[in-house]
Amino acid sequence: MWKRLLQAVCWLPLLAAAEPSASPTVLRTAAQEGTEPKFLAAGKDRIVGLCIDIFRAVEQLDPGLRFVGDQHWKPLIRAYSELEAGIEDVQCAVQRTADREKRFTFIGPALYAIEYHFLVRSNDPIDIHSWDDVRQLAPNGVVLVNRGFAAGDILAAMGGIEVDARSTSPELNLQKLLAGRGRLYFHRGPGLQKLLERTGNTDKVKILPQVMYSAKLYFATSKHLDGKIVERIANALFTLEKKGDLERMTRKWD
Repeated sequence: MWKRLLQAVCWLPLLAAAEPSASPTVLRTAAQEGTEPKFLAAGKDRIVGLCIDIFRAVEQLDPGLRFVGDQHWKPLIRAYSELEAGIEDVQCAVQRTADREKRFTFIGPALYAIEYHFLVRSNDPIDIHSWDDVRQLAPNGVVLVNRGFAAGDILAAMGGIEVDARSTSPELNLQKLLAGRGRLYFHRGPGLQKLLERTGNTDKVKILPQVMYSAKLYFATSKHLDGKIVERIANALFTLEKKGDLERMTRKWD
């Protein structure tokens, strides 16, 4: 009997070592509305997209990290407000601006690059090559942008352009464009052609070929998040870049 008890006691350290030493660190986030291909609806209760792939890839590299909330939609403005307040911990693929540098911590490599184009009605003969071309459209040159997106800041910096930033989604702005409530819609790719396909507007709206602005998107964390956790996320992202995984994931959703 004593021999069996002694054997059981000897096994205890081995069993303890086989069990996880701690629960994963939970990182709160959200799916940003109107930001495809970062986040796309795939049925009633499922969200897919480039950022979902990035979250899962980081978790695979560092199993001690767990992203939650990426299957729940939030307006972009609310997602960024909650990130600033520390209600959320991270957001994926955020464009760096002077204002956002004050509000968030940007980490890791650039996840991918975006290019801004103008979308117009298919029967509009407009030809845009420069920002002066846009200014010369006044008073018939209202440019539609999504409220809370960096596109509004870009146009404000250009000056002399009438902007309508009241709508919160690409779908609403496409409807306004077709209704003649704006001459142009300023939005970024990748994903513009898929946006037109998804909304049934491939024959009604065209993408002008001129790239008007380009930028890089980064992983952003709350300034309230523990520095050691921030470093672990950054290390995983740099590993994904080095392996070529970030580029492969971007091509998948282009």
